[in-house]
Amino acid sequence: MSDKNLLLIIFLAIVSLFMISCKEEIVGVKNKNQAPETSVSLYPDSVIIPQQTRLLVSWWGDDPDGIIRGFYFKWNDEPWQFTAGNDSLFSLKIGANDTTFRFNVSAADAEGNGKYDNQIFQNGINFGPEPFIDKNGNGIWDNNEKYYDIGLIDATPAEFLFPLKNSAPTIQWNELSFLPDTSFPVMSFGWIADDIDGVESILKINIALNDTLNPANIISLDGRVRTITMRTNEFTSQNPLMEILIEGQENNINPEKLPGLLFNDLNYFYVQAEDISGAKSRFIKLPGNDPNDYWYVKKPVSNFLVIDDYATIDNAATFYSAMFDSLNLTGSYDTYDIVTQEPPFKNVTFLETIKLFDYLFWYTDNNPSIDLASFSTQKYLSQGGKVAFSMQFPQTVDPVELQNFIPIISDSIGLKVSLLPGTNVVSDTTDPLYPNLKLTINVFRVKSFYLNELVANPIYYYLNGELPGFAGFTNIGLTEFFIALPLDKCNGSGNVKALLQKVFFVDFGITR
Repeated sequence: MSDKNLLLIIFLAIVSLFMISCKEEIVGVKNKNQAPETSVSLYPDSVIIPQQTRLLVSWWGDDPDGIIRGFYFKWNDEPWQFTAGNDSLFSLKIGANDTTFRFNVSAADAEGNGKYDNQIFQNGINFGPEPFIDKNGNGIWDNNEKYYDIGLIDATPAEFLFPLKNSAPTIQWNELSFLPDTSFPVMSFGWIADDIDGVESILKINIALNDTLNPANIISLDGRVRTITMRTNEFTSQNPLMEILIEGQENNINPEKLPGLLFNDLNYFYVQAEDISGAKSRFIKLPGNDPNDYWYVKKPVSNFLVIDDYATIDNAATFYSAMFDSLNLTGSYDTYDIVTQEPPFKNVTFLETIKLFDYLFWYTDNNPSIDLASFSTQKYLSQGGKVAFSMQFPQTVDPVELQNFIPIISDSIGLKVSLLPGTNVVSDTTDPLYPNLKLTINVFRVKSFYLNELVANPIYYYLNGELPGFAGFTNIGLTEFFIALPLDKCNGSGNVKALLQKVFFVDFGITR
């Protein structure tokens, strides 16, 4: 017998003996499946102290004889929920008081029974049906859908207590909030309110004028309000109440008015945030504690307002004051210097201020507040107001913006670097009651306009054709007069007084 055959016989004998031995039964008792143990932690790991309401919680399980299939968890007495993950970010909604939340989690091992169970009941707890991936969204398990075959569930769930302390909200002025040192009884304020427990927990915004000690002087706004405009026209009242325009909107006026305003005196505005528990921020106030800061609220003396939009230092203010005094209006008009007393949230604050008056005279230098005129003029006129402009312009100007408040053809503006003293600006012969004017000194960066004659009446033009079109005009309703020249430099013929008398007393109907 060859050596090769001998080795083959020996190999077959060994394999046969091995196969025979494998048929013998295992001796002993199979170990019973053991339940897993569960642990939980808060991230970052720390001593248990009052926590914030957004918590990242992590957990894990240890199974001595198998692997972990997933976890069941719950908050307080809510139903158990299943997850295959090991952590989750939770947002806990704090109530009116400090609260302790209880978190329980139990690991489940993978030693299931190999079939889908409609109910898992272990350790005296009904965990509901086995969790599954609901592909068709019908809310019940179907044969083709993956499920988690749950084995034993930890009978002693890990527990963590989360004490949450309700924190008081905070409040501060936003960057647009400031106060001029003097204003009429209109003002806007804005603030930033926050709460570590979530801004949705801010229930009220409390505001007051001058007195926060008397509860009757404080009114509460909705906790979502961040900007207001206050106004009053109760000029004859000893205790005027101010309307509150939420977010400066005419169609969103707070039903309760704010007391406490002092006419012709210094005033302070206070605001405070209050949450659902009654916890309150400190009151903040404007003006602040700097003795150089103050807010004087001036009561109007009339229904006629002169708007000083003139930063250049010359005698313009003195000239207009003398003109109106000469018209027997001494003490019967108010002045609003919007250069030195620029308001916060200026569009809405300015508009609500001029709406306190029936008549406006608005004069400017070469840097006029065109944005304010564009925003407010038509709104003011639609409320029944009447306005006269003596306006100069910078080198360049947006004609479309001008068209928002004067009746011009936007693409037909005449330009000239300067006009010389003695230049004649004459009245159109169709309305001879407007007096002719003559420049007294050089006027720079001058403009003229072609008009939309469907809505405009041409009044003034340049006699010698220095510029085309018209320098002055009114609207059809005679509620707006506009001249693109500084009237304080147009009195060479001594006729500016007559022009102002024509505009304000004849066209506008002011009574002395």
